[in-house]
Amino acid sequence: MPANDPHFTPSAATAPLPQRRLRVCLLNPTHTAIGSRIPDDHLPPLGLLSVGGPLVDDGFAVRLVDADRQGLNAQQAVAAVLAEPVDVVMMGHSGSSSAHVTVVNLALRLKRLHPKLLIVYGGVHPTYHWREVIAQCDAIDFVVRGEGERTTRELMRALDTGGDWRRLRGIAWREARGPVASAQAPLLENLDEWRVGWELIDHAEYSYWGGLRAVVVQFSRGCPYQCNYCGQRGFWTRWRHRDPVRFAAELARLHREHGVQLINFADELPTGSRKAWLAFLEALIAQNVPLTLVGSTRAGDIVRDADILHLYKRAGVIRFLLGIESYREATLNAIRKGTTASEDREAIRLLRQHGILSMATCVVGFDEQRDADFVRTWRHLVAYDPDQIQTLYATPHRWTPFYDTVTERRVIEPDTRKWDYKHQVLQTPGVPAWRVFAWVKFIEVAVQLRPKALWRTWFNRDPDQAHAMRWYTAMGRRVWFHDLAEFLFRRRHLARPPTLADYAGPSMAQEEYAMAVPRRAGGGRLQVLPARLEPTTHDVARKVFLKIDNAANMDIMRSHAVRVASSRRSLGQGPAHPG
Repeated sequence: MPANDPHFTPSAATAPLPQRRLRVCLLNPTHTAIGSRIPDDHLPPLGLLSVGGPLVDDGFAVRLVDADRQGLNAQQAVAAVLAEPVDVVMMGHSGSSSAHVTVVNLALRLKRLHPKLLIVYGGVHPTYHWREVIAQCDAIDFVVRGEGERTTRELMRALDTGGDWRRLRGIAWREARGPVASAQAPLLENLDEWRVGWELIDHAEYSYWGGLRAVVVQFSRGCPYQCNYCGQRGFWTRWRHRDPVRFAAELARLHREHGVQLINFADELPTGSRKAWLAFLEALIAQNVPLTLVGSTRAGDIVRDADILHLYKRAGVIRFLLGIESYREATLNAIRKGTTASEDREAIRLLRQHGILSMATCVVGFDEQRDADFVRTWRHLVAYDPDQIQTLYATPHRWTPFYDTVTERRVIEPDTRKWDYKHQVLQTPGVPAWRVFAWVKFIEVAVQLRPKALWRTWFNRDPDQAHAMRWYTAMGRRVWFHDLAEFLFRRRHLARPPTLADYAGPSMAQEEYAMAVPRRAGGGRLQVLPARLEPTTHDVARKVFLKIDNAANMDIMRSHAVRVASSRRSLGQGPAHPG
């Protein structure tokens, strides 16, 4: 507990409550399919730590099992959880859907060995897919929808004291009639009231940027822009930020007390308010701590802040990721990016002028591209001249408006663990998957190994930039060959791909979390039983498990398949899509 911190505010207005009965384990699942896995560098699970801090303040016995950092398989992760007495397991994962299959697997294993265990699941994917989670995986008892700090605290208090948790907002559960959800919880207006449980980790075990002790933080939540492909735009409801001075003091304390060297911003848009961001930069400079800052922002904010970019540099900003996405103005307009190609170029130029590295993201799959389009993409990226690039694939999450625009395109990747933006999900007519992959790998090599990039890597006068470029080059080389081997020897693309609509079901864009949830007359609950529960990720998960897991897991998944089939029959549904 940071009692000596003058800027520290407890997680809620109430004082810590001692002698809680429930023992809580936060479980960070292993992310098995992320192509950019860095074996030597791991970042702390910010979401779980953010939930854990308020629970610690409430007097609950809380511990973290970071299966992702430890590289644990399902059996090992379950053993680590059950190695100490536990009453509640809470799981969540970064990103949108790629780790969901792993969560279901862990939940089934845990419940089989510990039937009285309560399992709580939160994050972006279960927020939107709560009906399917509850209906098709009876090992999961509760889903926390939206921001988890307040909702999880209230749920744990109710379970601990025998209170009526059905009256809480922001949760989903099952009843005899099927999945039930309460009204959405109000967003957290004052982010400074909720602290991160940093004491739950050993900071020496987490690093980034080539071995620098690192943490993930949020200065802000949400984004005011309407990019139609964003998997999280509705989750945070609206943009808010921390108190700039308190936030800077917290980062300084992490450096002084725990030796943290690098700060990785998880924000969608930390620079959303020029006034707030400027106040943070000035406060951090005043703290006089040697921190390295990396994050993501929009090109427009960099252009807006041209006159204060020197403060970015003084505060420790070494790289910003810019979501370039596409060089085509028509594509940028179609995806509602809210930026222009000229603005993207200018942002890269300004960052370089002030000694800050730029990383440009390029997304494949927004359009039904041809070979010539990949050539143009390569040429435009070279012309933009970013220091680093990251190529991604458009991933159609059902709750995004982008999904509506691609429902008739074909799905070639059946394993939802690979719906992680690093694998091609949607077919590109006219360009087979192997050639799309070849183009992407060519672009990565051609841009990163161009003479300018090599010069900045090996002859950079700025030692911090030189380290960053060399580290990224070394990591990129490792990932490049990993991706190549995976594509050549582990590819499982569908031979007869179904349309996205047939494979994943109808759009859920109308259910973005920002939408108001109606209440039943006389109560705070809403029961939702769709007429037809689509055969989506849970059915796919069942089939994937049967193929990829070992013999010891077969009985678990077979019993789960029976439960899924039974739930579907009770809802008057047909069999799952053959996938």
